[in-house]
Amino acid sequence: MVISIPAHPLNDGTALPALGLGTWPMDDAEAERAVAEALAMGYRLIDTAANYRNERGVGRALAASGVPREEIVVTTKLPGRHHGHRETLASFEESRARLGLDYVDLYLIHWPLPRVDKYVDSWKAMIELRERGLVRSIGVSNFTAEHIERLEKETGVLPSVNQIELHPLLPQEELRAFHERKGVRTESWSPLGRGGGLLDDPVIGSVAEAHGVTPGQAVLRWHVQLGAVPIPKSADPARQRANADVFGFELDADQMRAVADRAHRRLGGDPETHEEF
Repeated sequence: MVISIPAHPLNDGTALPALGLGTWPMDDAEAERAVAEALAMGYRLIDTAANYRNERGVGRALAASGVPREEIVVTTKLPGRHHGHRETLASFEESRARLGLDYVDLYLIHWPLPRVDKYVDSWKAMIELRERGLVRSIGVSNFTAEHIERLEKETGVLPSVNQIELHPLLPQEELRAFHERKGVRTESWSPLGRGGGLLDDPVIGSVAEAHGVTPGQAVLRWHVQLGAVPIPKSADPARQRANADVFGFELDADQMRAVADRAHRRLGGDPETHEEF
């Protein structure tokens, strides 16, 4: 049975499925298998990046899937070593060639790298790519509110998406509220809090039990009800199916609070200081 995943409208008139497949840290072969399985069961949002080094595998799965290209939202990301206007245009063409695509649906700046201070130049290049029809939507990843405000001030163009670390250990209330005000869609990486012990938490376990679902499904439903778009990574078809099967139940207000009622901590890099090239 093919799973039906709803979609959210973006601020540029395109749409983003409400849940997708992450592919980090898969290699090409694993990504090809995982994306093929996911597309066959109904996933329509696939997330990769130049720095994941699996764009070729993702592209092979897309080409062999038999799913109409216009139904799939393919995301890839600009690496830090290619920040700058000219560099961004060249890097995009490299990603597009590895993916084997005529266009990319969503192109993100992977990290802001404030010390390097070229993310505005890259953003201007991404606007150009969108105007040329090579990218449908442009966005950012790991940007703070201040970074996004600078993009808007200097270019007049807001991102469609900000993909951030978001899970019950890091609910990002202030940044999500900023996104809501600006019309930027929040996308969640590490939605299950990798290595944070969330899925063994007894409170989350009790919420899951109340709905007859797994702890992972309960956490992903929490994301969905926040209006965020989780992109859990899995190469296991059964886990992929379970991850996508979160649209048939609803957490109540107390359960939503309980899922995130815990000590908060960041599991990944701080956008103000993290450098990834």
